[in-house]
Amino acid sequence: MNSENLYLLAQERKEHLVALRRNIHKHPELDFNCENTAQLVEKELDALGIEHYRAAKTGVVGILRGQKKGKTIAFRADMDALPVSEKNEASYVSEIEGCMHACGHDVHTASLLGAASLLTDFRDNLSGTVKFFFQPAEETDGGALPMIEENVMDSPKVDAVFGLHCDPQLEAGTVGVGYGKFRAASDMFHIIIHGTGSHGAQPHRGIDAVAIGSEMVASLQQVVSRRSSPFDPVVITVGSFHAGTAGNIIADRAEMRGIIRTMDPDTRIFTRALVRRIVQNIPDALGAIGEINFTEGYPSLINDEEMTNLVAECGRQLLGAANVQVMKEPEMGVDDFAYFLQKAPGAYFLLGTGNKEKGFTHPLHSPYFDVDEKCLPIGAAILAVVALQFLN
Repeated sequence: MNSENLYLLAQERKEHLVALRRNIHKHPELDFNCENTAQLVEKELDALGIEHYRAAKTGVVGILRGQKKGKTIAFRADMDALPVSEKNEASYVSEIEGCMHACGHDVHTASLLGAASLLTDFRDNLSGTVKFFFQPAEETDGGALPMIEENVMDSPKVDAVFGLHCDPQLEAGTVGVGYGKFRAASDMFHIIIHGTGSHGAQPHRGIDAVAIGSEMVASLQQVVSRRSSPFDPVVITVGSFHAGTAGNIIADRAEMRGIIRTMDPDTRIFTRALVRRIVQNIPDALGAIGEINFTEGYPSLINDEEMTNLVAECGRQLLGAANVQVMKEPEMGVDDFAYFLQKAPGAYFLLGTGNKEKGFTHPLHSPYFDVDEKCLPIGAAILAVVALQFLN
């Protein structure tokens, strides 16, 4: 079967894919607590005759074995939602207060189940094995690494791994591919400044943690603008700054939380060292004490050129060359799919979900985020075509 016929087959299953996506969307789950979603995935895999097992608590690994020996390909779909209160008015809005699929993981899960459905039609002619990774906790502590530590990339060993992600900036009916460094590495930080409190009328008798913290925030941006190459992106965000108890008291303590995003591993180390020096030296010069703790986040996500070419070619076969966009710049967002790409060559690509006429333009993580569901059979079809082309 050629790509065009497979796409038509996916279109025939659109109604089921939409129902799956809406079911998942109405019942979002956070972190590793994706039990209901995992059970839905397992039910679908059972109906397809695909063997499966659990990993990382609520992660599900499906295995489709072809009748012929060959290579092994894997696909990842994240399942978890975000702590966001949905503000849409569709019939399928979240039924869980303060929890929403605002990053499209419902689309990812439904698309991969759709790909599994399509590939079962080719089981008898399949040369090799397809693994389906349904992963929890991408948005929080990261479910990819625990799954890898439970050896999901082995037995049989995965030769290539792929993942897609919704992109509302791309029109539904298109896909986007990126070469090389495609997503950033991240490091969260927690800063505490210990000053000395005093009466607001006598600032000279205290050491102002607010003033020192403000100086520090400004200095951190000097790392970006003056100590980093414009061709090697660095983003430093201070997203939380808390200090003081009253407007007429010099604060004795300030606390900040933020994140560093980098692409290059050496730049990551260099930037962290500079941030640490700023946190220590500025307070020291002004009579305070600064302390910082880092929490290492995900590594940078690096696409393999050959595997990215494969995705692009499959996209052109399905959608036409005009509907496959090569992304010129990487994005500074993060995704723990990067860990899978450290274990096998592969590609992470973008599935267009936007539609300006229908109002599907809100960004990821917005309480108004929604998708044009015509993307679902496209997501399913392109994953299936990538598998068939790679294996056969």
